[in-house]
Amino acid sequence: MSRITQFHLAFPVRDLDEARRFYGEVIGCPQGRTDVMYQDFDFFGHHLVAHIAPDAGALHESRFDGEAVPVPHFGMNLDREQWETLAIRLRDAGVDFQEEPHLRLKGKPGQHVTMFLFDPSGNALEFKSFDDPEQTFIP
Repeated sequence: MSRITQFHLAFPVRDLDEARRFYGEVIGCPQGRTDVMYQDFDFFGHHLVAHIAPDAGALHESRFDGEAVPVPHFGMNLDREQWETLAIRLRDAGVDFQEEPHLRLKGKPGQHVTMFLFDPSGNALEFKSFDDPEQTFIP
């Protein structure tokens, strides 16, 4: 039996029902295993697990392409159609963006569209789509 390679991330949330609404209903991630302390999500084919952790760490700020970005953050590199669909879905849900959907690295290698937002627990998320996915890891 062949297995696909999946990224796995366990991250802190303050409230599981809030996480289920945000990741399940707003972003559209199917829910998996659940318990009073965690909730699994299918995050675009990857394994994301929200764990109750009310005293999670603080955010910091870094710079990229002249803009402030929150660290730590996580997200997904999507194809352009998925990215545009998600941007519309988030806008329709009234999500406040940290960075509105926009183009980054314009005219440079690695050009992509991106958007940053926070989940209800304050976790920073970035969703992006590269014009040329082959440039994701260029030096």
